[in-house]
Amino acid sequence: MLTAAAALAAARTLRAQEAGPRVATLDWALLETLLAIGANVVAATELRQFRQVAIEPDVPEGVTDLGLRGTPNFEVLRFAGPDLILNSNFYAWANPLMSRIAPVETHSIYKPGESPYILAEQATLAIGERLRRPAARGMVEELAARLDRYRGLFARGDGRPVLPINLGDARHYRVFGSDSMFGEVLKRLGLANAWTGATSYSAMAPMGIETLASMPDAWIVLIPPHPEDAFATLTESAFWKALPAVRENRVLTVGSINPYGALPAASRFANLLAEGISRVRNG
Repeated sequence: MLTAAAALAAARTLRAQEAGPRVATLDWALLETLLAIGANVVAATELRQFRQVAIEPDVPEGVTDLGLRGTPNFEVLRFAGPDLILNSNFYAWANPLMSRIAPVETHSIYKPGESPYILAEQATLAIGERLRRPAARGMVEELAARLDRYRGLFARGDGRPVLPINLGDARHYRVFGSDSMFGEVLKRLGLANAWTGATSYSAMAPMGIETLASMPDAWIVLIPPHPEDAFATLTESAFWKALPAVRENRVLTVGSINPYGALPAASRFANLLAEGISRVRNG
């Protein structure tokens, strides 16, 4: 019996070592990064909404939901028993409270004046090294190679700029500029962003829907989630039907993507954009 108990304890220890440190986070960009590299995530925030907005990577059922990102439940975080908490500049106010539960490390993807794609690469590699997850470097390298391949695909296109937007309602939208993750992906694909105005922390909102008329040459890429009735109301309007992009079949609606994501969001956006434009061309 003693031998069997010792063997069971050793097996549990080995499984724990293989799983790696128990990690928690408040930030969705860090959450999707951790999930994508196979980290042992034990707690995160707003998981139901994350599953609906980010779509991928999958969140294991065993991950504890800490509640809202802005008001997480620290008692639940304590009970989750993390060995390490990863945080970003968005939620830095929580660091003193969380540091009483476990060590806190900060990795920020979005900073004014800096490339979110480069920061996401740096964060992915740093987290992968910290957690001993070789999949992190593989993800960075594979995505860079895939974007290069897609660049060749888009080089054979019509050369038009792309306008990535998210509807607020039937009369307003937010547009993702050059400092957004979507804008960074467009740049790496060799595509121009039709929005050349200023943005703040990746997006500018609200913009009146009438401003779409000032960018008649662009592909319009609609990125959900949208309010349920906004798209239906907009697409039935005379204004929408009169837009050159609509008349010339240059409107794409892709799947939902985390707008403040990291490399997994960049990867999903690139895939959906390539699939969508290929579908329109071949249709």
